[in-house]
Amino acid sequence: MDFDQIFVLGVVLVAFAIPSAVSAYSDRRWPTRALAMVIFGAGAIAYAAQENPGAYSLETLDDVIVSVIGGLVN
Repeated sequence: MDFDQIFVLGVVLVAFAIPSAVSAYSDRRWPTRALAMVIFGAGAIAYAAQENPGAYSLETLDDVIVSVIGGLVN
């Protein structure tokens, strides 16, 4: 698995954790799945950023996501 794919997977996990946390709080449950997704997503982002320093920033986030999706589709 490429570092870009790991980074995008982490971003997707963190993004999906937000609605999961909101749902858990609205049902008055402890957001265990949301916390797990945030931990794994943040770990994936940190790993990819550590192994490929300087490659990921807010300016390059959309380029990385599009290149990963393009690589998966093509």
